[in-house]
Amino acid sequence: MSTTRSLHDMGQSLWLDNISRTILDDGTLARYIADFSVTGLTSNPSIFNEAVGGSDAYDEGMRKKAGEGKSGEALFIELALEDLRRAADLFKPVFEATDGVDGWVSMEVSPLLASDTAGSIAAAQAIHDQGDRPNLFVKIPGTPEGVPAIEESIFAGVPVNVTLLFSTAQYLAVAEAYMRGLERRLEAGLDARVASVASLFVSRWDRAVADKVPADLHNTLGIAVAQQTYKAYRELLESPRWQKLAARGAQPQRMLWASTGTKDPNASDTLYIEALAAPDTINTIPEKTLHAFADHGRLSGVMAVDGGDSEATLARFSAAGVDIAALADRLQVEGAEAFVKSWKELLQTIESRSRSLAGEERGG
Repeated sequence: MSTTRSLHDMGQSLWLDNISRTILDDGTLARYIADFSVTGLTSNPSIFNEAVGGSDAYDEGMRKKAGEGKSGEALFIELALEDLRRAADLFKPVFEATDGVDGWVSMEVSPLLASDTAGSIAAAQAIHDQGDRPNLFVKIPGTPEGVPAIEESIFAGVPVNVTLLFSTAQYLAVAEAYMRGLERRLEAGLDARVASVASLFVSRWDRAVADKVPADLHNTLGIAVAQQTYKAYRELLESPRWQKLAARGAQPQRMLWASTGTKDPNASDTLYIEALAAPDTINTIPEKTLHAFADHGRLSGVMAVDGGDSEATLARFSAAGVDIAALADRLQVEGAEAFVKSWKELLQTIESRSRSLAGEERGG
């Protein structure tokens, strides 16, 4: 049995951390579904920037939409949702077979809204409506301003992929927002079936401290934070508050491991996939890492529900001078800033490409 299939059978979903018109057109995504048990995908501004800027696959769509008077963010969202609808339709059999637990795709609200609660709520609703697929998550960052937007979006029935989480405390804040949104729905006479996932970024921890701690601590911080957060996730699912919601039909807000490509060339290229194997979770995985894991990855058990040795590992980082809570906040801010940078670059790419295509048409 393949390692990817073993992960799937153990109860972890493998989602592709990539989308492009090319992998849809040439059948690559369909092959990943068939051969590697991929059951969903995620996107972000960096991924779309690379997809749009790195090929001519979007030229025809850009030319048509620009001719209709569309530009900038509106043009991009239409292009992105065209891709994501196609991907969502490929995953629809999984979505239906799992009663809506799996088979999702994700689209980000503008990163420029990371500190704008009202703007995020409005944008999430607009993307949900325009996306027109039951298995489309709208990604909202778990920033302090994003937390109330998550609650309101869940209350409004918008499925949310909470992104840019870096710590157990940040995860628990958005889990609270998810439960509040569901509880308010029930109070209003609405059903509790609104899906959500909570995305914890892992490898960025290790990159942030690589030059600040002894060699024997390299590439262990992200996994320790994930172990600690997984413990909190399992405890929350056992809590009376959650059990009450589950009895009314609510689905768990599944834990999703993000940023799981290995950044350190001296570490195993399947490090985070093997370490984060756990039932009732998702690992969203870059293409390169997916191929590596399918080729030579190994599974040696699942994550401990009690957090394993995470507390001891985190204590060693504290002793080495790492302020973990402060670093979590900094990583979230830097992550939001990086997405803003990619978003602006993406819109610049679309603008220049649209101008170039318009020039070609005028030139005949």
